[in-house]
Amino acid sequence: MANEISRDIIWETIRSEAAEGVWREPMLSSFLHSSILSHKTLEDALCFVLAHKLESVTLPALSLRDLMEEAHQVDAELGACARADIEAVRQRDPACRMYSQPLLYFKGYLSLQAYRIAHHYWTQDRIHLALFLQSRISERFAVDIHPAAQIGRGVFIDHATGVVIGETAVVEDNVSMLHAVTLGGTGKEWGDRHPKVRHGVLIAAGAKILGNIEIGEGAKVAAGAVVLKSVPPHVTVAGVPARRVGMETAAEPALEMNQEIGESAACPPPCTCPVDTCERVTSLPCCMFPNGPEDKKTNK
Repeated sequence: MANEISRDIIWETIRSEAAEGVWREPMLSSFLHSSILSHKTLEDALCFVLAHKLESVTLPALSLRDLMEEAHQVDAELGACARADIEAVRQRDPACRMYSQPLLYFKGYLSLQAYRIAHHYWTQDRIHLALFLQSRISERFAVDIHPAAQIGRGVFIDHATGVVIGETAVVEDNVSMLHAVTLGGTGKEWGDRHPKVRHGVLIAAGAKILGNIEIGEGAKVAAGAVVLKSVPPHVTVAGVPARRVGMETAAEPALEMNQEIGESAACPPPCTCPVDTCERVTSLPCCMFPNGPEDKKTNK
């Protein structure tokens, strides 16, 4: 029983997939052996892959790998997050057919794991190292996550190109976001100035969430939305600036990855009808609004 409990099923699966890959693609045998099959743990393989992707002339892969392995040895949470994140990708991304794919090929997953190491060193007051890693992650993966940001487990960043997460941002567990998402400041604030994204939120491609605002648990932000005000839990917002367009029925839309936003609760531009007279709004049932008819009148 003890042996069963101590097994690392995800890592065993990754190794099996790599071994099959060697059989199917002999020309990739060196790549798969050096990246996966020559390592004893997921942490070792992850550090190897990241070090070789983020190395520079002034900090070679061997030295960078030592720094990454040191972080994993000190902080077991890094390995737990790596497994939760890889499970999130496998379950939510229909393009992910194997557990080894994120580790080998997906820059959303790799940039997030590299950020986690940078965050570890930021909390250890090794600021220059953390900022160096942030810079290399941005250059290599086109993902810019400040090492001071706080990101939970089971986070999925799909495609990832152009994702920006600011210094005081908070992203809780089981959040999903797509490429070109920005969790940024307004440019006029200091101190705590970035969004707080709660559990289970789905942020679609190109959404910009700006300022020290809260995206409530289980909310959905539509593609291309510009969010400047806090979003209540289990609400869908869309548009520029973002407006409520309905209630989210899924408890955690991040897990379902359904980016449809349904019938709009307010006419988009160029409609100029007052909200209380707009036929689209008045035709919606009161159950679409959390407090019934009163909220419907004001499109809350």
